[in-house]
Amino acid sequence: MKRKLFSIAFVAAALLSLPAFAQRTTSGTVTAASNGEALPSVAVRVKGTNLAAVTNFDGKYSISASQNAVLIFSALGYATQEVAASGAVVNVKLSESSSKLDEVVVTALGITRDKKTVGYAIQEVSGAEVTKVKDANFMASLSGKVAGVTIRQSGTMGGSSNVVVRGYKSLTGNNQALFVVDGIPISNDIYNSGNQRTGRGGYDYGNAAMDINPEDIDKVTILKGAAATALYGSRAANGVVLISTKRGSARKGLGVTLSSGLTVGSINPDTFVKYQKSYGPGYGSYYGNTDTINGTYTDYRMYDYDFNGDGTVDMVTPMEEDASFGMRFDPNLMVYTWESMVDGQPRPFVAGANDPTSFWENSATFNNNLSIDGGSDNGSFRLSATKFDMKGIQPNSSLQRNTFNFSGNLKASNRLTVSTVATFTQQKGRGRSGTGYDSRNVNQSFRQWFNVGADMAKLKQYYDETKRNISWNPYGPLYANPNQPHYFDNPYYMVNENYQNDQRNRLIGNMTANYRLNDWLDVTARANVDTYSDLQEERVSVSSVDVPEYTRRNRNFTETNLDLILTANRMIGSNINFNGNLGTNVRRTYYDFFGASTNGGLVVPGVYSLSNSVSAPAAPSEQNYTVGVDGYFGRASFLYKDYLSLDLTARYDISSTLPSGDNQYLYPSASLGLIFSELIDADGISFGKVRANFASVGSDAPAGALRDIYVMGTPFNGTPLATAPSTSNNPGLLPETTTSYEAGLEMQFADNRFGFDLTAYRAVSQNQIMPARVSSATGTIFKYVNAGIIENQGVELVLNASAIRTKDVGLDFALNYTRNRNKVVELFGDAESLQLTSNQGGIQLLAKTGEAYGTLFGIAHQRDVNGLPIVYPISATRGYRYLRTAAPESIGNINPDWYGGLNTSFRYKNLTASVLLDMQMGGSFFSLDTWYGFATGIYDRSAGLNDRGVERRELVSNNGGVNLGDVAVWDGSTLDEDGNPVTAANTEAVYGDMNYYGNTFGYARNAQESHVWDASFIKLREVAINYSFPMDPAGSIKGFDLSLVGRNLAILWKNAPYTDPEYGLSAGNLQGYQSGAYPAVREIGLNAKLKF
Repeated sequence: MKRKLFSIAFVAAALLSLPAFAQRTTSGTVTAASNGEALPSVAVRVKGTNLAAVTNFDGKYSISASQNAVLIFSALGYATQEVAASGAVVNVKLSESSSKLDEVVVTALGITRDKKTVGYAIQEVSGAEVTKVKDANFMASLSGKVAGVTIRQSGTMGGSSNVVVRGYKSLTGNNQALFVVDGIPISNDIYNSGNQRTGRGGYDYGNAAMDINPEDIDKVTILKGAAATALYGSRAANGVVLISTKRGSARKGLGVTLSSGLTVGSINPDTFVKYQKSYGPGYGSYYGNTDTINGTYTDYRMYDYDFNGDGTVDMVTPMEEDASFGMRFDPNLMVYTWESMVDGQPRPFVAGANDPTSFWENSATFNNNLSIDGGSDNGSFRLSATKFDMKGIQPNSSLQRNTFNFSGNLKASNRLTVSTVATFTQQKGRGRSGTGYDSRNVNQSFRQWFNVGADMAKLKQYYDETKRNISWNPYGPLYANPNQPHYFDNPYYMVNENYQNDQRNRLIGNMTANYRLNDWLDVTARANVDTYSDLQEERVSVSSVDVPEYTRRNRNFTETNLDLILTANRMIGSNINFNGNLGTNVRRTYYDFFGASTNGGLVVPGVYSLSNSVSAPAAPSEQNYTVGVDGYFGRASFLYKDYLSLDLTARYDISSTLPSGDNQYLYPSASLGLIFSELIDADGISFGKVRANFASVGSDAPAGALRDIYVMGTPFNGTPLATAPSTSNNPGLLPETTTSYEAGLEMQFADNRFGFDLTAYRAVSQNQIMPARVSSATGTIFKYVNAGIIENQGVELVLNASAIRTKDVGLDFALNYTRNRNKVVELFGDAESLQLTSNQGGIQLLAKTGEAYGTLFGIAHQRDVNGLPIVYPISATRGYRYLRTAAPESIGNINPDWYGGLNTSFRYKNLTASVLLDMQMGGSFFSLDTWYGFATGIYDRSAGLNDRGVERRELVSNNGGVNLGDVAVWDGSTLDEDGNPVTAANTEAVYGDMNYYGNTFGYARNAQESHVWDASFIKLREVAINYSFPMDPAGSIKGFDLSLVGRNLAILWKNAPYTDPEYGLSAGNLQGYQSGAYPAVREIGLNAKLKF
C-alpha cells in the first residue's frame, strides 16, 4: 500500500510540473582566455534548472533558456563563470583556476554538486593518481592520500586491502567502506576462511572490489561522515568510496589511447629475517648429556651414530629438528646432514650458502590498456580493454586480469537521454601465498622454524632434478621413515605441487534513462547489476607433511538495484536556489555457496577431484540466501545567494533481514554551510566556509541472523545428523545505528595559494549486534543480541600550499593528518570484554570497555612501581628471567595515535615529479614470527658478541648471555605484606641466557608483551617522474607521456624489526597479528601513454 501511494504521489508531482515557459535557443563558443583555443566538454547549465549541455570538440554549445536565464559554464581546471543569456549568441572565455573549489563533485546516489556548497567533508583522488603505479588492488594506490581513511595491506600477491573510514564502528559486523561504481553499489566481500583470518592457515584471495580496473577510473570520491552517506541508509555507516569511470566526449573523429606499463619488484631486506650464520640445527642443550633417541646419545647438539655402516661412530646433525641452536659451525668438521640422506656422503659443517632470502624472485607486472572514444552533440561512447599480468615474488605465483569496459550515452530527443555502462572482468590466480601458521606458508618455516645450515639452491636443485619432496627437515636415520619430511616440506616442492588456483568472472553494469519533464524537473530510471561466479581450488600432494587433499569452493553472487529518482532544480524567488530529489530503490541480493574436500587422502596421486578421495568425503558445506531491501529517500538542498546552503535528507528502509513488523527504519541527515568570504572583504582571504552536519545511519543485520541454522553432517548408519550452532540467532534483532556530528572550516589564502580544510567529528554507534553468553540450559553458549556502544571522535586536517606558481614552474605541497579516538563505551550487561578472536601464541583480540576497539590481551611483564619490568635469577648458568603476570592484561591496541601523508609535486614545463610520504604513529601488533623465531635461534640477534665481548650463546656463568637493560631485580623469594615482589634497581648489569630453545626471549620463557611491536612507520610510498613530449596540434599523435615510477621504495623509519608493520593477515576486523608475514616488495616501473 505504501508503495502504491508513493507511486501515485510521484505521478501527480510529474503531472503538476508541466506548465510551459517561454524558451529560446542560446548558442555560442567557449574558448580558453589564455590562448583562444576552443574548449570541448565544458558543462553549460541554466541556473536554477536541470537544463544542461556540453560543448563539442569545437567548443560550441546550444541550449534552451528563458530570456532572463543565467548560464553557468564549468570545466575541470577552469574557473566557473556565470553569464546572462542576454541574446541568441553568448560566447564565453574561461580562465584557468588553481582552486579546486570550483569543481563539481559526485555525492551519494551519483548526484553531482558544486563542491563549495557541500556541507560535509569530501575528498577526491584523480584517476591519474590511482594509475601512477599499477597495483593488483587499486585501493593500495590511495594509501597516504586521503584524510580519515586507513588502508592496510596483507602483503601477499593480490591480497586484500583493509579500508576503514573514521574508525571501527561495529563490534562483530562489517567495518569496510561501501564501494559504489557509477552509481552501482558493488560487492566488496572477503571470501577468506575463518582459519585464514585468525592466522591458522589458508590463502588471502583478496576482496571483491579489487576487480575494479584503475585504467577506467576517472576519479575516486571518499564520502566520510554519515551526513555524506545518509542516502544509502542501512549501508551507510562505514563511509562510501564512490568511483566514477571515464566516459567518451564530443570530438572530431575517434580518440585512441594506448598505455603500457612494466613494473618490477624485489623484496625489501629490512622487512625480512636476518639469519645468524654461526650455529647449526638443533634445539640446543634440550636433550642434556644423557638423553638418547632410539638408544643413541645426543651429545648435547649432535648425534653419535654410525651413519654409513662402517663400524665407526659418525657425527650426524639433528636434521629432524626445526631450530638452529645446535653446534657451532666448523668447516673442518665432516658431518652427515639432511643432504646426506640423498647421497650418503658427509659434508663440511657450514651454514647454507644461500639462505631463504634467495628464495624470493623478482616480481613483474605488465599492464596494457587500449581505449577508443568518440562522440557528437547527440551522444558519446568509450570502449576499453585492459590486460593485467602479474608474477609474484613467490615461485610459481601469478595473477591475470582481463577487463572490458563500455560506456555510452545517447540524446534520443530534446527531453530523453539514455546511457549505459558495462564492465566484464575475468581474474585468474595461481600459486597465491599461503598465510598464517600453516605448512603451505613458506614463512612459517623461514621466520619461525628453520635450519640455517640448509642451502636454498640445493633445495631447488633437488626438486628440479627429481620432483621429489627432499626436505631440509627429514626424520633422519634414527627413525622408521628417514626420508619423510618431519615438520616442513621442501619449499620448492610446496609452491610447485601444493599450489592453489582461483577464477572469478564478473559483470557490473547499469542502464539509465533520464527524461526532462520541463526546465526544472526531470525523472531518472536506473537498473544496476553486479554479478559474479567464483571458483577456488586448493591441493596438497602425496608425500607432503600434511595429509593429501583436494578442496573445491564455488560461489555465485548477484545484486540488482532498481532506482527511480525525481530531480527538481529551480529558483525560489530571485535569491534561493532549490535542488532536490525524491526516489525509491529496490535492492535484491542473491548468494549461494558450495564447498567440499576429500577425506583421508587421495587414491591416485596427482589427480585432484572430489571423487579421488580415500574415504567418503564429509558432508559438503552449502549456503544460500536472498536479501531484500526497499528504500525510499528524499533530499532537499537550498542555496541562498550562493553563500548559505542547507541540505536535508531522509531515507526509509524496509529490510528482509530484520523481524517482520519491526523492519522499517528512518535515517535522516541535515547539513549547513556558510561561505563567509562572500560576506566580508578581507585582504588575502580567497575563500572561507564553515559547515556543520548531523546524521543517523544504519548497518543492517546479516542474512540468516534471525533463525538458527543447523549444520548437516555425514549421516550415521543412514540417519541424518545435524549440529546446533554454538551461537543462537535472535528473531528480535535491530539494525546497528550510528549517529554522527561533524563541523568543519575551509579556508584559502593568497589567490588560493595556501589553504586548509579542518574537520572535527563524533560518531556514536549503538545497538551493536554481538554474541552474549547465555545459560547452557538453552543448548547454546551464546546468543546474538543488540547491545554495546562504540564511540569515535577525531580531527582531520588537509593542507595545501603552492610555494611556486608560474607558467613554467610549480611547486605544490598537500598534507593530510588524521587523529581518531575510538572507545568501546558499553557491552552487554556488566560484561567488560568481548573476545573477537584467540590466536596462536596465547594472544587475544578484544573489544574491552573503556579502551579502543582491538585490544591486544596477553601475559605481560610484571613491573615495579616505576614501571620497570621485574627480573629474577634462575641459576648462575642461565642468569635472569622476566617475571610474568599471572593473568592476561591489555598489552597493546591496533589503533594508531595518528596517521597522514605528505605529497610534494614539482613541475617544470613538460616535466613533472612527485613524492609521497605515508606515515603512521602508534598502534601495535603481535608477532608470532618473533614469538617462535627468537626461541629457535635463527635470527641474527641470537648470535654474535655481547657487550662483554663474549659470544651470546655461552652460558651466563661464562660471561655469555644478553644484557637485559634497565630492569628491576627481585631475588625470587622476598615479598611485601601485599604479596608483591620486593625489588631493587640493577646497580650491575644482569643477563639472560641465549643458548637453547628455552632461552629468556622466546615463547618458552617469555611474556606475549615482549612480542607486541610498535606499528609506527614513515614510508617513501610513491615517487613518479613524468615527461609529456610536445606535440604538433595538427598532427595525428595528440600526446605522448613517459613516466618512471616507484612504489614502497623504502621504510624510512620504523620500530618493529624484520617486518613491515603495516602488514596483517587479511582485510576485516581481526587486525594486529602477524604470522608468517611476507616481505615488503619495492617496485620500480616504466609507463608510456600514447594518444591519437
